[in-house]
Amino acid sequence: MKLPNAVKIVEVGPRDGLQNEKAVVATDTKVELIARLADAGLKAIEATSFVSPKWVPQMADAAFVMARIERRAGVAYPVLTPNLKGFEAALAAGADEVAVFGAASESFSQKNINCSIAESLARFEPVMDAAKAAGVKVRGYVSCVLDCPYEGEIRPEAVALVAGTLFEMGCHEVSLGDTIGTGTPARTQRMLEATMRRVPVERLAGHYHDTYGMAIANIYASLELGLAVFDASVAGLGGCPYAKGASGNVATEDVVWLLNGLGIDSGVNLDRLVDTGAWISSLLGREPASRVSRALRAGCAAG
Repeated sequence: MKLPNAVKIVEVGPRDGLQNEKAVVATDTKVELIARLADAGLKAIEATSFVSPKWVPQMADAAFVMARIERRAGVAYPVLTPNLKGFEAALAAGADEVAVFGAASESFSQKNINCSIAESLARFEPVMDAAKAAGVKVRGYVSCVLDCPYEGEIRPEAVALVAGTLFEMGCHEVSLGDTIGTGTPARTQRMLEATMRRVPVERLAGHYHDTYGMAIANIYASLELGLAVFDASVAGLGGCPYAKGASGNVATEDVVWLLNGLGIDSGVNLDRLVDTGAWISSLLGREPASRVSRALRAGCAAG
């Protein structure tokens, strides 16, 4: 299949990238990070998460973040809402797009959100109803679309069932997450082919972690099947909680470098993005996880 002419990147750094940071990241820093990402040309920036501060202390300032960010024309600022209470808080804070999250693994669903897959989907119904009534778009996440840290390989048909249910419930987009980053291109394509029988490819997104260095390869494999939306995190923010010390989210800089090399338009200014990744990484006391960022900042010549 011909590769897409353009790709939308959903920047998840401010939420997924920061949520597991042990030291509290200042609200000012989060707001500035979101502004810098918009300056770099990103059109979808996951801003925060309306979850219980007891479980995710880093996101306790969600309402303050939403109150202070500058809403740019043409930029979406989705937020994570695990239940109706979270949705209502997000709505009160001015959110116009939210995301819900499920899993394709029964074991992961039980251990992560204390309910079965079927129960988790049933919990989303009141959120979907409330969102529809309020004119708020809902995005769906599916975790463990290739492997689960507890039960191993996940059948493509199981992924297709959960993704298809979310789509039928009204999710405008369903993001497929390789949560532990063990996927490889052929397996990624098999999973996508099964899922595309239930959900149109233009309504799917890839969310590939880079634990084993396969995220960029899996993105290319997805592009070959016509996928044109990918989640990524500036500077590769966000580790993999199931593999100590391992990288998590694929770095946005690396995704943009791939797309630029393929002649695919992302609308993102790589230089500004690299600067933003270096800035937030320095505040967090580390080097960017992005290979492209490290190479460009070291002055490595392309070619």
